[in-house]
Amino acid sequence: MSYTAPVKDMLFNIEHLARIDQVAALPGFEDAGLETAQAVLEECAKLNEGVVAPLNREGDLKPSSVKDGVVTTTPGFKDAYRQYAEGGWQGLQHPTDFGGQGLPKTIGSVCGEMLNSANLSFALCPLLTDGAIEALLTAGSDEQKETYLHKLISGEWTGTMNLTEPQAGSDLAAVRSRAEPQPDGTYKIFGTKIFITYGEHDMADNIVHLVLARVVGAPEGVKGISLFTVPKFLVNKDGSLGKRNDVHCVSIEHKLGIKASPTAVLQYGDNGGAIGTLVGQENRGLEYMFIMMNAARYAVGVQGIAISERAYQQAVQYARDRVQSRPVDGSLNTAAPIIHHPDVKRMLMTMRAATEGCRAMASVAAAAYDAAHHHPDADVRKQNQAFYEFLVPLVKGYSTEMSLEVTSLGVQVHGGMGFIEETGAAQHYRDAKILTIYEGTTAIQANDLVGRKTARDGGTVAKAIAAQVRGTEAELAKGSAHAQAVGKRLTAAREAFEQAVDFIVANTKANPNAAFAGSVPYLMLAGNLMAGWQLARALLVAEDLSAKGQDKAFMDAKITTARFYADHLLSRAPGVAASIVDGAEGVTAMALEAF
Repeated sequence: MSYTAPVKDMLFNIEHLARIDQVAALPGFEDAGLETAQAVLEECAKLNEGVVAPLNREGDLKPSSVKDGVVTTTPGFKDAYRQYAEGGWQGLQHPTDFGGQGLPKTIGSVCGEMLNSANLSFALCPLLTDGAIEALLTAGSDEQKETYLHKLISGEWTGTMNLTEPQAGSDLAAVRSRAEPQPDGTYKIFGTKIFITYGEHDMADNIVHLVLARVVGAPEGVKGISLFTVPKFLVNKDGSLGKRNDVHCVSIEHKLGIKASPTAVLQYGDNGGAIGTLVGQENRGLEYMFIMMNAARYAVGVQGIAISERAYQQAVQYARDRVQSRPVDGSLNTAAPIIHHPDVKRMLMTMRAATEGCRAMASVAAAAYDAAHHHPDADVRKQNQAFYEFLVPLVKGYSTEMSLEVTSLGVQVHGGMGFIEETGAAQHYRDAKILTIYEGTTAIQANDLVGRKTARDGGTVAKAIAAQVRGTEAELAKGSAHAQAVGKRLTAAREAFEQAVDFIVANTKANPNAAFAGSVPYLMLAGNLMAGWQLARALLVAEDLSAKGQDKAFMDAKITTARFYADHLLSRAPGVAASIVDGAEGVTAMALEAF
């Protein structure tokens, strides 16, 4: 199944919802307006449609393999990565000081969606490298930046995150890998890390591992964790590669999905100790690693949108081609393509609306990130940072949970053929499952949303966002019948959200089991509202442009999609709020021995 990048929808969001004109007014982004965005997206689409997407099925059938510690990636991956790196795509939104193109996240994030739609397994390598770059830009020494950033940003080298250990899982307080200080200022690293995405591969000359470990004598728990750079090959003073470091791939995992992405078990220090350098200060490693994790969490949310788009495109094509049964309205007296049938349309519209809603939410979040980092006014930066941080667990949690529903519907549209691997629909479903797990499960995102993003400030940011939603409701109330119908659903969803916020604020400390029993439903409610809000904003724009005759077919489809989202997805919100406010006892009352 081929892939066609949804460039038009991406540009609509960039122009009208993320307001690229305002982003281009920020210092450093003067040349990053709509014209630049369109040129970049069209070029990105060519690479992903023509080079990366055709390898997706191949990666599922011929995944990465390991022999004697050497990992060989899927045939074609190495050449595709070379083209990706030579095109400058790794450095798209990284600083020009280190060879990047310095474009805003508003543009870079949608390029990331294209790459992940084309081939989720392939895209994981650049994703982890982006995280390593962000961490080094924030906390790396001048020497580390000079040693690593040019090569990482050019794509000549790749990066990894090394958090998880066999006994630790998501509980990083249990990390046992140790770091022994050396007289020359380096450290020797010992330990085992698991689930390391692209921890070993054959696509780049070097791999820069960012590793959490404890310096000997450090405090127990998360306060005693430090972060280290540990390259696969040591780097000489002149920048050339030296001897192999003492880090080796023991095995790669056999997975449900994303099979082409080598998920490595890495062993450090079996031959005297892997040489690493400290990032920042000792015992602040978790703080620095969260820089990588927050970048990765947003990116994983984009992966959910990406795999949903790919599944939707395939389902639409199948529904157009598959002939079965007469239409129920009698419009044809012979069997018709199944896209004529109302329930198939319902499934396709659910897939489309959920994907477009999450794409719009992610695009607006990216613009907030750009303003938070580049706006000259400190108060504006602070407001945008708070908005972005509130949205990150929603982009990650809601978009990835949404992708499971969408890819499952993709299988369902195919009927029995969807259960057959040869159609490819099942691969999207299998690939999507990991998205709700890695970089923090949905429950971890929800705990963050409850504790750090809602209860900590007494719901101030959440209520401020709700106030913005009310502004959109007022605009909808003055509009067409479609606008008013969407406004009615948006009001109900916003009121449900505010009710849930009040409950979370009141109970997080007073009755934590009650608050956290509803944490994931709260995240899903908030994500649903944010996606629905952006589609409501999109409807207002589309109605105006359609009335002016501008790309009327596209605008009318956008209006229909927003109306569907409101009636079929946003309408879920009040029921979810009831489960949060009234449902804690049903979660917590069962005696443990009764399970």
